[in-house]
Amino acid sequence: MAKTEGIKILADNRRARFKYHLLDTFEAGIVLTGSEVKSAKAGQIQLGDAYASLNNGEIWLHNAHISAYLQANRQNHEPMSVRKLLLHRAEIDKLVGKTREKGQTLIPTKVYLKNGRIKVEIALAKGKQDHDKRETIKNRELDREARQAMMKRE
Repeated sequence: MAKTEGIKILADNRRARFKYHLLDTFEAGIVLTGSEVKSAKAGQIQLGDAYASLNNGEIWLHNAHISAYLQANRQNHEPMSVRKLLLHRAEIDKLVGKTREKGQTLIPTKVYLKNGRIKVEIALAKGKQDHDKRETIKNRELDREARQAMMKRE
């Protein structure tokens, strides 16, 4: 859980950068119950297979797993429930037009705490082909080798 400029990252979807070309990002609020907020602040959130969808002019987050809060007993939440994301109408209208294009989808890239509120960064993404993924791996390995060579020189 890294902390940068008053922002505490609660969950990061690093796999999204590997599977998708991230074209544009948006910051969205998220509607959560009390036990979901407690659990998310404790870092008990996973975005592995999560995605966002547009439905009736609203954006919904699917497959984001927020673990049950142990002290919540009866008022606990469902870990895999669908959650509403909060964006401005202009942003939603822009996303509606963009996601109608072939192959573009909305993927949550991180969940973080900003000024006491839980925010979700969603990205407009286009799926990578297998050759793009291989190129990403190759570039990552070349960068790693270059860093190691620089460290050996010092």
